[in-house]
Amino acid sequence: MKTICFYFQVHQPYRLKNYRFFEIGYDHYYYDDFSNRNIMKKVAEKSYLPMNKLLLELIKDYGSQFKVSFSISGVAIKQFEEYAPEVLESFKKLAATGSVEFLAETYSHSLSALTNEKEFKHQVELHNKLVQQHFGIAPKIFRNTELIYSDEIGRIVSDMGYNGILTEGARHILGWKSPNFVYYNAINPKLKVLLKNYKLSDDIAFRFSNKRWDGWPLTADKYVNWLNQIPDNEEVVNLFMDYETFGEHQWADTGIFEFMRALPNAVFKNSKYKFLTPSEVLKKYQPVAAVNVPNPISWADEERDLTAWLGNEMQDEAFDTLYKISDLVGKVKDANIQNDWLQLQTSDHFYYMCTKFFSDGDVHTYFNPYENPYNAFINYMNILSDFILRVEQSLKTAFDDNEPQNEAEAIQLIEKYQKEIERLKLKAEKFSEKPSQNKDEAKKNTKKKASTNKKETIKKPKTTKTLTKKKKD
Repeated sequence: MKTICFYFQVHQPYRLKNYRFFEIGYDHYYYDDFSNRNIMKKVAEKSYLPMNKLLLELIKDYGSQFKVSFSISGVAIKQFEEYAPEVLESFKKLAATGSVEFLAETYSHSLSALTNEKEFKHQVELHNKLVQQHFGIAPKIFRNTELIYSDEIGRIVSDMGYNGILTEGARHILGWKSPNFVYYNAINPKLKVLLKNYKLSDDIAFRFSNKRWDGWPLTADKYVNWLNQIPDNEEVVNLFMDYETFGEHQWADTGIFEFMRALPNAVFKNSKYKFLTPSEVLKKYQPVAAVNVPNPISWADEERDLTAWLGNEMQDEAFDTLYKISDLVGKVKDANIQNDWLQLQTSDHFYYMCTKFFSDGDVHTYFNPYENPYNAFINYMNILSDFILRVEQSLKTAFDDNEPQNEAEAIQLIEKYQKEIERLKLKAEKFSEKPSQNKDEAKKNTKKKASTNKKETIKKPKTTKTLTKKKKD
C-alpha cells in the first residue's frame, strides 16, 4: 500500500490599521479590528466551517481510513477565540475523532527561525501550549512558517524534541530525486523530513478552477489516475496546501468541495493508496537519504526561496530593525508590549512589502491590503517607531521603580541599550517621517537591486481569482 498525506496550513494575521507618523508617541493601538473581524467571519463562512463540516462527515463515513493534519498559527487561534468561536469548536470536534493530527509551528507565523533561535523556541513553546489547551494534543511534528526550512533550522527543531518536519520538495534541492519518499536532516539524521509534492498539491490549490489549464476540469477520478501513474516504488505523496484553498482561494462554485467529497471514495475504489497523518508516515517508512538544504527554502513563488518576505531593501530594513530590539523586549514585563511584539513578527507584514513585479508580481498585488508595498513599509515603520519608544519608556520606568538592590542592574541595562535604542529610533523614523520622499527612495533602490536579477525578464502570467502566493504552473 502507498500513502497520501494531507496537510493544511491555517493562518490569519492581525492586520494593522492605517497608522500615521503624527500618531507616533500618542497612539499605542496598532490593529484594524474592523478588518480583522470581517475577514475572519468571511473566511470562516466561506472556508473553515464548510470544510471542517465536510472533513468531519468524511471521517464519519470512512472511519480511521481517512486522515488529515493541520497547523493552525497562534494568531489564528486567538482570532477564532475573539471573532469566530464556532470555528474553534469545529476544529475541536475534528481533534476528537482521532483521525486528525495537529502540528507545531511558531505562535506568530513568524520568520524568527531565520534570525533569533531564542525567540523561535519561545514562540514554538507558546504555540505548543495553545494547541494542548484547545485540542488536548501535544504536537510531535513541526511545520515552520511557509514551510521555511534549512539544515540548520532542522537541527534546532530536532533539538526541541520533534521527530519530523515538513517542507517544500523544491526542484533545486532535489535534483533528480523524488519528493515521494521520507528523507532526513543533513545535520541530525534523527529528524525525518517530509517533502511536499508541489505539482499534485498545486493542481488542487492553484490550478483547480483555471479553465486555461490542460487538466481542467479536475475530477476525483482524474486525480486518482494521476496518482496511479507514480512509480510503484515511491512510497508517500505529500499534499500540502493552505486550508483557505477550499472556499476562499477556490470558491465553492468551482466545485472544490464536491471534489474533496468524492476524492476518498475514488482513492479507495481505484488505487492502492491509503491516508495517513505525518506521524504515521514517519512510523511506517524509513528515510532513504539526507536532504541537503544549506540555504533556506520555502513553498512560496517560483523560486521557492525567501524573497517574498526578505527580497528588497524595505523588507530587510524592517526585519533587521525589528529583531535588533529583541533583547530589549525580553527585559520588558508589560503584557501589552509583549503581545504587540508577537503580532509585529507575523510574516505577512513583510510579505505586504514585496516588490516582485515579474514572475509572481500579480500574486503579491492580489493579496496585499495596501495600495502598494511602499505604503505597507511606511505604515509598518511608523508603528515600529512607536513600539520602540514604548520599549524605551518601559525600561526607564523599570529603572525608576526598581528596588534599591536592583538599582545597579537597572542602570547597567539602560546604559547598555540606550545608544542602540536611539540608533534604531532614528533608523525607523528615517522612513516614516517623510513618506512621499522615502517611497521614491525605496522604490529607486529596489528597482536598482532588481535590475541585476535575470528573472526580471520573465513574462508576467495572467491572473484569476484563484491566484495565491505560491507557484502557478
